[in-house]
Amino acid sequence: MPAYIIVEVSIHSPKEYEDYKKLTPASLIPFEGKFVVRGGQAETLEGDWNPERIVVLEFPTLEKAKAWWNSEQYAPAKALRHRTANSKMIVVPGFEG
Repeated sequence: MPAYIIVEVSIHSPKEYEDYKKLTPASLIPFEGKFVVRGGQAETLEGDWNPERIVVLEFPTLEKAKAWWNSEQYAPAKALRHRTANSKMIVVPGFEG
């Protein structure tokens, strides 16, 4: 069953964050991850949620999603993200129905 990592990002160093955006795609390949949403204009439909940036990643399994997040391949990009932005990140299994 697929799994999704959902991220809300507030960027405080936009120029450096561009480097993060360049590093991340290659780190996904060994884990068969892909971007489903990568930024773009979010429109609030209910409540007072106004995220600056939303990212959704899809992986074939929950295990691969977690393995990517903990991987050596992603570690340099993750460190860069931590320096250049504040983020909230969750992983959730897909719906099999």
